[in-house]
Parts: sequence; structure tokens; C-alpha cells
Amino acid sequence: MKFILTACILAFTLQAFASFSRDGDDEVKKGQTTENAEVSYIDRINTSLYYLYDSANIWWNSPAYITDSIRNISIPRYPDYVYKQRISDMDERTPIKLDYNESVLKYIDAYGVRNRDKMQIVMTRSAYYFPIFEECLAKYNLPLELKYLAAVESALDPTAVSKSGAVGLWQFMKPTADLFNLQVTSYVDERRDVYLATDAACRYLKCLYEMFGDWQLALVAYNGGPGTVKKAIARSGGKTDYWELRPYFTDQMQNYVPAFIAMNYLMVYHAEHNIFPVQSFIEANKTDTLQVSGYLHLSNVASLTGTDYEILKKLNPVYTYSYIPMDGNSHTLVLPIEATHLFFEKEAEIVALHDSVASDTVSIPPFMVKPVRPNTIYHDVVSGDNMFRLAMKYNCSIPEIYKWNNLSDTYVLKVGDRLKIMIE
Repeated sequence: MKFILTACILAFTLQAFASFSRDGDDEVKKGQTTENAEVSYIDRINTSLYYLYDSANIWWNSPAYITDSIRNISIPRYPDYVYKQRISDMDERTPIKLDYNESVLKYIDAYGVRNRDKMQIVMTRSAYYFPIFEECLAKYNLPLELKYLAAVESALDPTAVSKSGAVGLWQFMKPTADLFNLQVTSYVDERRDVYLATDAACRYLKCLYEMFGDWQLALVAYNGGPGTVKKAIARSGGKTDYWELRPYFTDQMQNYVPAFIAMNYLMVYHAEHNIFPVQSFIEANKTDTLQVSGYLHLSNVASLTGTDYEILKKLNPVYTYSYIPMDGNSHTLVLPIEATHLFFEKEAEIVALHDSVASDTVSIPPFMVKPVRPNTIYHDVVSGDNMFRLAMKYNCSIPEIYKWNNLSDTYVLKVGDRLKIMIE
């Protein structure tokens, strides 16, 4: 069966290219240049292959057939004018200026050739994240293509952490998170919340565009900060074109807009580059959001609602230890739709389990896990000892030392005293 599908695809491709010159001549007669006619015909061929891929999914419902027959036929490379024409077509559909040059081609190769597996992951995750992004972008009347910015920033990984400490889908540093009221505590990091972080990113991008009046400058300001862009404009003598300002930017800022354009291109023309998603863990329209208060462990929510714990963690990366604290605030809990009514039915049971977690969880904060101390030793107090020093030495707390020795709060440590210490 795999051989038959592969043979059909190859035969279709050869037949299509064999008729190229005839149809190409027809396109030229309609007023197109030869290069435009070629690009148009190449893309029609690729579109047909894409539908054949989709049909194969329907007929056999087996990614293996597609992987063997279509995805790995080749890593396509096109003449320069093909990229230029496609990006020019994309440019007509967005207020964000999309240019094509060698810097953009470098990132098309980086994403589409050297990091194809990463692009496949990005495409897979986009099924969940992009509808959420688009809804928020539309709310602020921003270009929908800005959704690709998160793919550049984090590869759509809400737990991503950069070398500089930026976190989440939109890679916010802590000061920027504070500016947009994103809560960051030991238990909760709202930079990882798809809804709150996306809203903050939209507000920030809107502010940057209003500041510079140019989307390319707004994008590079998102990466390097508006102050850096203003300094580059001043050093250049007042230039405001991104490509003219590039020599005044850092290396990362010089590559940022080309990377964005390349990501935009490959997400639109993924089929033409034989890059396809795998099965997404869930789709955005199959989830629901609830406002809850702690104490809640995601492992208990998963156990009592029959939800897969790993899926629940992916839907709620905002909770650093998969734990929603009782901090006086209302928090968002994202659930598969079918688990929502079960949560309401068993909410009291879930809350009652706040002192324990399901046995399969590994997301308990280390400072919440008290070590087992089955062994007893005795410490003879010497000059220089104090309770803090003893607690540090035996990796315990001062109240534990008082408890083990039945000491009152008024006890004063004396040289020669013997203290009972429990150790692991």
C-alpha cells in the first residue's frame, strides 16, 4: 500500500511537470511574466499534493503512510524568485511589511531545512495556541500574523526559559511582566498563562506600534526594548527603516525581523516544504476555563475527573508545581470540556485533599516535601553553637529541634546540653 501511494504521488508529480510548459504558456498569455507563471504553477502542484496528503489521512488514517510517502520524498528548495513571489503575495495580505532578502532566506533554511523537526512541533502546537492568539489579536485590532511572533520567541512552549531569564510563550522578563500586572510567585507564573500572557503581549505590541508607527520597528523593539530602538534611530541620524537601522542593532535584533518573516512564510507554505503537523494533544475549542480558588493539586483534579494528568499539566503550565495555592486570589483552571461538569460535581472532594496529592504526581514543590527521618543521633552543645547553625548543619528547622527535645520557647542553649536530632 505504501508503494502504491508513493508511486501515485510520483506519477502525479511527473505528469504535472510534463504539462508545465503548456500551462505556463497559457499563464503568460494572460499577462503574467514567465517567472510568475512558474511560481503559480508550482504552487498549484503543491496544493494538489497537499490535498492528496489530506485524502490519504482520511482514507487510511495512518500517519505512517504519509510519513513514508510524502513527508520524506524530499526537502524542497526553490529558485530565489519563488520565495520572493510567495512572500510578496503574503505581504499583500498584512499591514506588517514582509520583505525578502538573503537574511530572510537564511532563516527559511534554518527553520525549514536544519530544524524541520522543530517546525513540525511548532505546527503541532499551533492547533491549540493559534486560535487563542487570534481571538486576542482581533480584540485589540492587531494583525493576526503577530501570532507567529510567539513561535519565534518560544517555539510555542509555555515553559520555555531563555538564557536571560525570559519565560513563557511570549518570553517576558520579570520587569516587563510586572509592568503588565502578570503575577510571578513561587507557585504561579502568569508569563506561562496562554490567556493572560497573550493579552499582555497584545497590549505591549499595540503600545510599541503606537510609539514607532512601523510594525518592523515594533517587532524589534519587542525583542530588544524600545529604548534600544530609539538609540539606534538617534545614532543613525534619524533613519526609521528597519533595514537601514540594522547596523546599529545587536546581533539578535538584526536577525529578529528576518526570523519572523521566515517563520511566517514557512507556516503559510508548510505543505510546499513537506512540513506537516502530528496529532495535537488537544484543540482550543475542546477546552473550557473555570475560575477557582486553592487549595488544588492538579493531580487530584486529574484523578477525580478522570482526566489525563499530563494533558492537565500542559493546559495549566502557569502553575509551577501543578499546585493552585490558597492565596486569596481567583485563578484560571483550564480543563477538557468533558471534565468540566465532573469538576463541579467533585470540587469539594478535590479541595478536601489539599494536604495530599495523587501518588503518581512528581510536581510537589521540594520545600513542601518533608524528609523521612528514621534515625536518631545526639548533639553535644559546644561553644559557638546556636539554633540556626544546628538547623543548617542537620538540614532541619529550628521548630523541629524544639519539638524533638520537648523544649519551651524560653529555652536558652547552653554548652554541655545534649540535643536529640532526627536525621534521614
